[in-house]
Amino acid sequence: MTAPLRLVLASNNAKKLVELQGLLAGLPLALVAQGSLGIAEADEPHGSFVENALAKARHAAAQAAGPAIADDSGLCVDALGGAPGVASAHYAPLVDDDGGDRESRRRRQDAANTALLLQRMAAVDDRHARFVSTLVALRHAEDPEPLIASGRWPLELLRAPRGDGGFGYDPIVWVAAEHCSVAELPAAAKNRISHRALAAAQMRTLMREVWRLT
Repeated sequence: MTAPLRLVLASNNAKKLVELQGLLAGLPLALVAQGSLGIAEADEPHGSFVENALAKARHAAAQAAGPAIADDSGLCVDALGGAPGVASAHYAPLVDDDGGDRESRRRRQDAANTALLLQRMAAVDDRHARFVSTLVALRHAEDPEPLIASGRWPLELLRAPRGDGGFGYDPIVWVAAEHCSVAELPAAAKNRISHRALAAAQMRTLMREVWRLT
């Protein structure tokens, strides 16, 4: 039996790793976080999801000397001209940064981001928004043919958080078809209809057709 292809995820987000492992299940891949290999996170200086995902994938592929995949994703709000967009993960300054482990800091950052967005949208009636995910996969750092897949998930902004699941902005975005917030969606349902699920479905097809993974 052929060993699975080691694919380095250009992220240290434990929840994103688990989510992508589920979404790419069935392909002969062993998805590992870059942090487990001692690879630091790359800079994300660009103004679009695709540019940042490509930069992160190239960095991880170079450091790991092999295939890598990156996700750049965020929440785009129509009334804010697409913001928070690529700045979604660090939309608000973290004034109570008292250290702690990575996950506790991420939870504090999520809470600050959510509070700031709700504040800026408090008097706005247009609540249309969408989660966007762009996945980029490379066979090696100099791969001239990156696999690029994107998913968009139309949503509406709530005026207060609902639910305890998920992460990031999940508690303040409403899924009209499911009559609940993203944070209230069961994981299995989210993995069927989310922006990352849509992007991953495209990526699975590309990996089978271009990388010949079966």
